[in-house]
Amino acid sequence: MSQSEDQSEKRIAVDARTRAVDLLDLVLGEGRLLSDAIGSGLLERLAPDERARAQRLATETLRALERTDRMLARHLRKPPPLRIRNILRLGTLELAQGAAAHGVVNASVGIAGAGKRTAQLKGLVNAVLRKVAAEMPEGWEKLRTPRLPNWLRKPLVAAWGAPAVSGMEDAHFAGAPLDLTPKGGAAELAERLGGEVLSTGSVRLRGTVQVSALDGYEQGDWWVQDAAAALPVKLLAPKPGERVLDLCAAPGGKTLQAAAAGADVVAVDLSAARLVRLEENLARCHLSAQVVAEDGLSHTGKYDAILLDAPCSATGTIRRHPDLPHARDGAEIAGLIDLQAALLDHALSLLAPGGRLVFCTCSLLPDEGECQIDAALLRHPGLRVVPACGPEFESAWTTEEGGVRLRPDFWPERGGMDGFYMALLARD
Repeated sequence: MSQSEDQSEKRIAVDARTRAVDLLDLVLGEGRLLSDAIGSGLLERLAPDERARAQRLATETLRALERTDRMLARHLRKPPPLRIRNILRLGTLELAQGAAAHGVVNASVGIAGAGKRTAQLKGLVNAVLRKVAAEMPEGWEKLRTPRLPNWLRKPLVAAWGAPAVSGMEDAHFAGAPLDLTPKGGAAELAERLGGEVLSTGSVRLRGTVQVSALDGYEQGDWWVQDAAAALPVKLLAPKPGERVLDLCAAPGGKTLQAAAAGADVVAVDLSAARLVRLEENLARCHLSAQVVAEDGLSHTGKYDAILLDAPCSATGTIRRHPDLPHARDGAEIAGLIDLQAALLDHALSLLAPGGRLVFCTCSLLPDEGECQIDAALLRHPGLRVVPACGPEFESAWTTEEGGVRLRPDFWPERGGMDGFYMALLARD
């Protein structure tokens, strides 16, 4: 490698690491979600490979945050400023992943030295990371799987038990494989991409892949969607020609499913910005739907079938979004529960005679799932839950009131799934 190539590679590494630390500062210092931090334009000036690496490093550091902090606590008399802590956290994560110690230490010292408020702590960064490096990998592997914060762990243990929650934490720490929903045949797509056809009909890919480089992306043969997230539409079972409402539709995977089934789909979401991605995926996949930026509570009309993927705590998606437990504290959940109930009541008013509705949330909390349906059945005489049927739905997933409960600790041998709750509703 020439000197200029070596310098270029070092520049890319430091830039990606610096931006990863910036992302950690926003999540852990300001309570920003990682998606919002990335959307703020922080990574815009990076080359695509730098951008992807920065995002990956930040995500993996958040996923392993408890372990990094336990490793660092052995070598710190008191917590340093947040920026230094995040530099050390990122460096520890890279060392745990087997990166060369000299490169990690030098880059971390460089990031500290670049800041006016952190330059005087370069020596601390250097000394601590060298000590951490000497303990790898044995010290890292002895540490327990990172646990959820108490604001979330406590209600989950109450709902599902400590062993189940430990299984969820194992799934969160392992991360998530890439699931695709095929527009055509799953078997053919799996063979093309070297994936696995799941019993739910999704195609699962292992390892790190660049989505836009996969065969069939440009042609619109599939879209990215967790296997659990693909099941609400399978439960709704839209038919060709039916008028279907996807309420709270963004980012749009469920809209694509209903459109691919031949339904006449209206996709409604409050966020016009989030609907841009939906429209892009519709165009890429050569599918059509009427896209409306509107408050779901204001929408009018009559529909044969309605999908309400209600705003929720998103606690079922931590495998993919490890920032969530650190950027949130649960204070918003009570308001979300009220909003879910209001949206469900309004959505039921939009059903045509003989229509059906699927209520779902990507939450692990029964208050945002099972309890919502129990309460809705009391509010609406004649409303009933239609049990899920078909090969996609395992009998063990059925809940007492007739809904479907999915959790990250399910399918551990296959790579898990997102947490979801769903129920199919109809009137007598």
